[in-house]
Amino acid sequence: MYSKLIFSTLLFLAIFTFAQNSKTANTVLMGGKPVQTYAKLPEVNKPAPKFTLTDITMKDQTLDSYKGKFLILNIFPSVDTGVCSASVRHFNEDTANLPNTVVLCISKDLPFAQKRFCGAEGIKNVVMLSDFRSDFGKKYGVEITDSAMKGLLSRAVVVIDPSGKIIYEEQVTDISHEPNYEAAINAVKK
Repeated sequence: MYSKLIFSTLLFLAIFTFAQNSKTANTVLMGGKPVQTYAKLPEVNKPAPKFTLTDITMKDQTLDSYKGKFLILNIFPSVDTGVCSASVRHFNEDTANLPNTVVLCISKDLPFAQKRFCGAEGIKNVVMLSDFRSDFGKKYGVEITDSAMKGLLSRAVVVIDPSGKIIYEEQVTDISHEPNYEAAINAVKK
């Protein structure tokens, strides 16, 4: 009797551990070296996972705060790096005239650093949001789980339509590369 109980418990734990580990099985590159992210991005044609992030005034912003608009989520490790700041500048310029569209630039940077960057760069057409106190990185699968970058977000772009459905996603295969801006913008224009 006890052996059946022990066997059943061990089998359950093995299956549970496998399921947990398979969720974290997403690999991207950082300068050509593999790093792991929490999971894969949410799928296209599925509802976008809800989130709460912090804006540069330290107020919470949620997915529902932007209901009825196209959202381009520009996700990256830190605005204090060249590729990350280039992505913010690029989206700031290229999406300024897209109707009914908001670009959310999301990183683990503190809101104070995001505000400083926008002021110094004259960034006015995107919304900077911080994941420093939320579970966004896990919900969207972009939190890096190993390497020196552990805890930061990988580089990705997710486009959400006004109904809250994901219509485009790109997990940039190498964090040191820029995303496909044109594809993300074209997803909004369709």
